[in-house]
Amino acid sequence: MKVLTVNVGRAQAVGHTNAPGGRTGIDKRPADGPVRVAEPGPEGVGGSGLAGDAVCDLRFHGGTHQAVYVFAREELDFWERELGRPLANGTFGENLTTSGLDVSGARIGERWRIGRDLVLEVTSGRIPCRTFAGHLDEPGWMKRFTGRAAPGAYLRVVTPGEIRAGDPIEVVRRPEHEVTVALQFRAVTTERALLPRLLAAEEALHPVPLRKAREYVAGPATAGWERVGFGH
Repeated sequence: MKVLTVNVGRAQAVGHTNAPGGRTGIDKRPADGPVRVAEPGPEGVGGSGLAGDAVCDLRFHGGTHQAVYVFAREELDFWERELGRPLANGTFGENLTTSGLDVSGARIGERWRIGRDLVLEVTSGRIPCRTFAGHLDEPGWMKRFTGRAAPGAYLRVVTPGEIRAGDPIEVVRRPEHEVTVALQFRAVTTERALLPRLLAAEEALHPVPLRKAREYVAGPATAGWERVGFGH
Protein backbone atom coordinates (compact mmCIF):
# COMPACT_ATOMS: atom_id res chain seq x y z
CA MET A 1 0.00 0.00 0.00
CA LYS A 2 1.51 3.29 -1.05
CA VAL A 3 0.96 6.84 -2.27
CA LEU A 4 1.38 7.10 -6.02
CA THR A 5 1.10 10.89 -6.18
CA VAL A 6 0.41 13.82 -3.85
CA ASN A 7 -1.87 16.22 -5.72
CA VAL A 8 -2.55 19.90 -5.16
CA GLY A 9 -4.65 22.44 -7.05
CA ARG A 10 -4.64 26.17 -7.52
CA ALA A 11 -7.78 28.29 -7.56
CA GLN A 12 -9.22 28.73 -11.05
CA ALA A 13 -12.31 30.51 -12.36
CA VAL A 14 -14.73 28.08 -14.06
CA GLY A 15 -18.34 28.08 -15.20
CA HIS A 16 -19.39 24.93 -13.37
CA THR A 17 -19.25 25.82 -9.71
CA ASN A 18 -21.50 27.53 -7.18
CA ALA A 19 -18.50 28.56 -5.07
CA PRO A 20 -18.20 32.24 -4.18
CA GLY A 21 -16.31 34.02 -6.94
CA GLY A 22 -16.83 31.09 -9.32
CA ARG A 23 -13.46 29.58 -8.44
CA THR A 24 -12.45 26.01 -7.61
CA GLY A 25 -9.30 24.05 -6.80
CA ILE A 26 -10.62 20.70 -8.07
CA ASP A 27 -8.10 20.47 -10.92
CA LYS A 28 -5.29 18.87 -8.92
CA ARG A 29 -1.90 17.92 -10.29
CA PRO A 30 0.93 15.82 -8.82
CA ALA A 31 3.42 17.81 -6.75
CA ASP A 32 7.11 17.53 -7.58
CA GLY A 33 8.47 17.30 -4.05
CA PRO A 34 7.36 16.73 -0.46
CA VAL A 35 4.16 18.39 0.74
CA ARG A 36 3.44 19.39 4.33
CA VAL A 37 0.13 18.13 5.72
CA ALA A 38 -1.36 19.65 8.88
CA GLU A 39 -4.67 20.43 10.60
CA PRO A 40 -6.28 23.17 8.49
CA GLY A 41 -8.74 24.55 11.05
CA PRO A 42 -12.46 23.99 11.66
CA GLU A 43 -15.15 23.66 9.01
CA GLY A 44 -16.10 27.01 7.53
CA VAL A 45 -12.68 28.46 8.33
CA GLY A 46 -9.99 25.95 7.36
CA GLY A 47 -9.30 24.83 3.82
CA SER A 48 -7.10 21.98 2.69
CA GLY A 49 -4.71 20.15 4.98
CA LEU A 50 -2.06 20.19 2.25
CA ALA A 51 0.25 23.15 1.87
CA GLY A 52 -0.29 24.88 -1.45
CA ASP A 53 -3.66 23.26 -2.15
CA ALA A 54 -6.66 25.50 -2.79
CA VAL A 55 -10.15 24.93 -1.37
CA CYS A 56 -12.41 27.73 -2.59
CA ASP A 57 -15.84 27.00 -1.11
CA LEU A 58 -15.34 26.86 2.64
CA ARG A 59 -19.09 26.61 3.19
CA PHE A 60 -19.03 22.94 2.26
CA HIS A 61 -15.42 21.88 1.75
CA GLY A 62 -12.19 21.71 3.68
CA GLY A 63 -11.74 22.01 7.41
CA THR A 64 -10.84 19.48 10.07
CA HIS A 65 -12.95 16.55 8.85
CA GLN A 66 -12.17 17.08 5.15
CA ALA A 67 -8.51 17.95 5.40
CA VAL A 68 -7.34 15.32 2.91
CA TYR A 69 -9.22 13.53 0.12
CA VAL A 70 -7.92 10.12 -1.00
CA PHE A 71 -8.90 8.10 -4.06
CA ALA A 72 -7.60 4.74 -5.25
CA ARG A 73 -5.79 4.37 -8.56
CA GLU A 74 -7.69 1.12 -8.97
CA GLU A 75 -10.96 3.09 -9.04
CA LEU A 76 -9.55 5.57 -11.53
CA ASP A 77 -8.66 2.58 -13.71
CA PHE A 78 -12.25 1.33 -13.43
CA TRP A 79 -13.57 4.70 -14.58
CA GLU A 80 -11.04 4.86 -17.41
CA ARG A 81 -12.57 1.68 -18.78
CA GLU A 82 -16.13 2.89 -18.20
CA LEU A 83 -15.62 6.32 -19.73
CA GLY A 84 -13.18 5.29 -22.45
CA ARG A 85 -10.73 8.07 -21.69
CA PRO A 86 -7.48 8.44 -19.72
CA LEU A 87 -7.77 9.75 -16.17
CA ALA A 88 -4.57 11.10 -14.68
CA ASN A 89 -3.88 10.98 -10.96
CA GLY A 90 -5.69 13.91 -9.35
CA THR A 91 -8.48 14.01 -11.95
CA PHE A 92 -11.16 13.34 -9.33
CA GLY A 93 -9.84 16.17 -7.18
CA GLU A 94 -8.06 13.80 -4.82
CA ASN A 95 -5.09 14.94 -2.78
CA LEU A 96 -3.60 11.45 -2.59
CA THR A 97 -3.83 8.83 -5.31
CA THR A 98 -3.06 5.45 -3.75
CA SER A 99 -2.23 1.93 -4.84
CA GLY A 100 -3.05 -1.33 -3.04
CA LEU A 101 -5.41 0.25 -0.50
CA ASP A 102 -9.18 -0.36 -0.40
CA VAL A 103 -10.04 3.29 0.24
CA SER A 104 -13.83 3.02 0.08
CA GLY A 105 -13.69 -0.17 2.14
CA ALA A 106 -11.89 1.63 4.96
CA ARG A 107 -13.81 2.00 8.20
CA ILE A 108 -14.77 5.35 9.65
CA GLY A 109 -12.18 6.03 12.35
CA GLU A 110 -9.52 3.91 10.66
CA ARG A 111 -6.07 5.46 10.94
CA TRP A 112 -3.26 5.40 8.38
CA ARG A 113 0.39 6.25 8.86
CA ILE A 114 1.86 7.62 5.67
CA GLY A 115 5.59 8.07 5.39
CA ARG A 116 7.53 8.70 8.58
CA ASP A 117 5.23 10.95 10.63
CA LEU A 118 1.84 11.68 9.07
CA VAL A 119 -1.20 9.97 10.63
CA LEU A 120 -4.67 10.45 9.12
CA GLU A 121 -8.11 9.28 10.28
CA VAL A 122 -11.01 8.39 7.97
CA THR A 123 -14.11 10.54 8.58
CA SER A 124 -16.47 10.14 5.59
CA GLY A 125 -16.95 9.51 1.90
CA ARG A 126 -17.11 12.17 -0.80
CA ILE A 127 -20.53 13.25 -2.07
CA PRO A 128 -20.50 14.34 -5.73
CA CYS A 129 -21.41 17.95 -6.42
CA ARG A 130 -21.99 20.27 -9.38
CA THR A 131 -18.34 21.29 -9.49
CA PHE A 132 -17.22 17.65 -9.72
CA ALA A 133 -19.79 16.93 -12.44
CA GLY A 134 -18.74 19.96 -14.46
CA HIS A 135 -15.08 19.10 -14.06
CA LEU A 136 -15.57 15.57 -15.43
CA ASP A 137 -18.03 16.77 -18.11
CA GLU A 138 -19.70 13.37 -18.45
CA PRO A 139 -23.49 12.92 -18.98
CA GLY A 140 -25.29 11.86 -15.81
CA TRP A 141 -22.05 11.90 -13.88
CA MET A 142 -23.46 12.44 -10.39
CA LYS A 143 -25.90 9.54 -10.79
CA ARG A 144 -23.20 7.25 -12.20
CA PHE A 145 -20.68 8.08 -9.49
CA THR A 146 -23.31 7.66 -6.78
CA GLY A 147 -24.41 4.31 -8.16
CA ARG A 148 -20.85 2.99 -8.03
CA ALA A 149 -20.73 3.74 -4.25
CA ALA A 150 -16.93 3.84 -4.18
CA PRO A 151 -16.48 7.53 -3.38
CA GLY A 152 -13.00 7.68 -1.90
CA ALA A 153 -12.38 8.94 1.62
CA TYR A 154 -11.99 12.18 3.48
CA LEU A 155 -9.60 12.17 6.43
CA ARG A 156 -8.60 14.43 9.28
CA VAL A 157 -5.03 15.02 10.39
CA VAL A 158 -4.10 13.27 13.64
CA THR A 159 -0.34 13.85 13.44
CA PRO A 160 1.10 16.30 10.89
CA GLY A 161 3.98 15.48 8.61
CA GLU A 162 5.50 15.66 5.16
CA ILE A 163 4.55 13.22 2.43
CA ARG A 164 5.66 12.51 -1.10
CA ALA A 165 5.03 10.13 -3.96
CA GLY A 166 6.08 6.60 -3.11
CA ASP A 167 5.50 6.86 0.65
CA PRO A 168 4.21 3.62 2.21
CA ILE A 169 0.78 3.51 3.85
CA GLU A 170 0.24 1.46 7.02
CA VAL A 171 -3.14 0.89 8.66
CA VAL A 172 -2.33 1.47 12.34
CA ARG A 173 -5.87 1.36 13.74
CA ARG A 174 -9.00 -0.38 12.48
CA PRO A 175 -12.18 0.04 14.57
CA GLU A 176 -14.24 -2.99 15.52
CA HIS A 177 -17.46 -1.63 13.99
CA GLU A 178 -18.28 -2.32 10.33
CA VAL A 179 -19.16 1.18 9.15
CA THR A 180 -17.12 1.58 5.99
CA VAL A 181 -16.80 4.63 3.80
CA ALA A 182 -18.94 2.89 1.18
CA LEU A 183 -21.68 2.08 3.70
CA GLN A 184 -21.68 5.64 5.03
CA PHE A 185 -21.93 6.95 1.47
CA ARG A 186 -24.90 4.73 0.66
CA ALA A 187 -26.61 5.73 3.90
CA VAL A 188 -26.57 9.43 3.02
CA THR A 189 -27.38 9.04 -0.67
CA THR A 190 -29.43 6.04 -1.80
CA GLU A 191 -30.18 3.88 1.28
CA ARG A 192 -31.29 6.06 4.18
CA ALA A 193 -32.44 3.04 6.15
CA LEU A 194 -28.73 2.48 6.80
CA LEU A 195 -28.38 5.79 8.67
CA PRO A 196 -28.81 4.33 12.18
CA ARG A 197 -25.80 2.08 11.59
CA LEU A 198 -23.59 5.14 11.29
CA LEU A 199 -23.95 5.81 15.01
CA ALA A 200 -21.54 2.95 15.70
CA ALA A 201 -18.85 5.22 14.23
CA GLU A 202 -19.96 8.51 15.79
CA GLU A 203 -16.64 9.20 17.52
CA ALA A 204 -14.86 9.78 14.20
CA LEU A 205 -17.70 10.46 11.75
CA HIS A 206 -17.97 13.81 9.96
CA PRO A 207 -20.53 16.01 11.78
CA VAL A 208 -22.94 16.30 8.84
CA PRO A 209 -23.70 12.57 8.32
CA LEU A 210 -23.63 12.13 12.09
CA ARG A 211 -26.34 14.76 12.44
CA LYS A 212 -28.40 13.14 9.71
CA ALA A 213 -28.12 9.74 11.40
CA ARG A 214 -29.26 11.18 14.73
CA GLU A 215 -32.18 12.99 13.07
CA TYR A 216 -33.26 9.80 11.32
CA VAL A 217 -33.23 7.86 14.58
CA ALA A 218 -35.16 10.63 16.31
CA GLY A 219 -37.85 10.50 13.62
CA PRO A 220 -37.88 10.12 9.82
CA ALA A 221 -39.84 13.33 9.40
CA THR A 222 -36.80 15.31 10.59
CA ALA A 223 -34.21 13.55 8.43
CA GLY A 224 -34.23 15.02 4.93
CA TRP A 225 -30.75 14.86 3.38
CA GLU A 226 -29.43 18.13 2.04
CA ARG A 227 -26.98 17.75 -0.82
CA VAL A 228 -24.11 19.59 0.81
CA GLY A 229 -20.40 19.18 1.24
CA PHE A 230 -17.98 16.33 0.74
CA GLY A 231 -16.65 17.42 -2.66
CA HIS A 232 -14.32 20.00 -4.13
